[in-house]
Amino acid sequence: MIRRLILGVALAGMALGADPRSFTEGDHVLRDFRFQTGEVLPEVKVHYTSLGAPKGNNAVLVLHGTGGSGRGLLARDVFANELFGPGQPLDENRYFLLAPDNLGHGKSSKPSDGLGERFPKYGYRDMVEAQRRLLREKFGIAHVRLVIGTSMGCMHAWVWGTEHPDEVDLLMPLACQPYPITGRNLMWRKMLVDLLRQNPPNFAGARYLSTLMSSNPQELQKRGATRATAITEFEKLKAAVRPGDAVDQIYQFESSWDYDPTPKLAQVKARVYHVNFADDPINPPELGILPRELAKVPHARHRILPGTPDTYGHGNHTHARFWKHFLSELLDEKP
Repeated sequence: MIRRLILGVALAGMALGADPRSFTEGDHVLRDFRFQTGEVLPEVKVHYTSLGAPKGNNAVLVLHGTGGSGRGLLARDVFANELFGPGQPLDENRYFLLAPDNLGHGKSSKPSDGLGERFPKYGYRDMVEAQRRLLREKFGIAHVRLVIGTSMGCMHAWVWGTEHPDEVDLLMPLACQPYPITGRNLMWRKMLVDLLRQNPPNFAGARYLSTLMSSNPQELQKRGATRATAITEFEKLKAAVRPGDAVDQIYQFESSWDYDPTPKLAQVKARVYHVNFADDPINPPELGILPRELAKVPHARHRILPGTPDTYGHGNHTHARFWKHFLSELLDEKP
């Protein structure tokens, strides 16, 4: 059936199967949190999900995409079952895996908690600062072994590498560009926000737009190979549309306003393995951005994986079987 994409970019709405892992979930309150705008909230709650235990330099920050949540990423079978088991790249017996609900998402502080559009206009650097304070204040961790992030989390990984180069060893960004959101990527986001600002919000239109922007055309053609099956797939998508909080979603999609790692790419000290996907309409390889910008990073490599009728466009970032061997290479590489 049509995957219930989070307004097209991440993980929400995808069913989570029963998982035997012993997740720990909790909340941490950040006192007097100052946003880049200069606004201060006396309390900002950060919800988190974790696996494993901190010991030595074993902290791994796992960062979700726009509209997602930490638990939604850690518990996805196509992600967790490929990464966290014994002998797998991020074996939970070796690593401390921490997946926060980013600012404005999940069970963390967000506009719909009560402030609505009076909630400060947060950006990606605010979200990363909340991650840093969670690590330091709750767990006493000032240095991270690995930051691995999908979509929005991919861009957060670049914020870590450029703004906090001494605090992370390894970066694995999945499905983004080390470049500000411009061109078609910005235009479709503005279109989506306009749909959500309608009265009433056009949640169906936003879902349709994001599905087209994040899907692999070959895979859609495979599932809708005839007129009848294509219409059936659309009806499934239509039936899956659910109303949400428009202000929360607007803030989520507008939060990339401060993202531009390009001035500091040469200052990245972490070793980087960036993976993008040729069937991802949000980050099309023909723009040439990834190889051009990665040439500025001292210790970086990249792969752009081909699309097939069995891949998932932008959503490949969550299907770890496509890229986990590159993660193993990064973890095993000698400094």
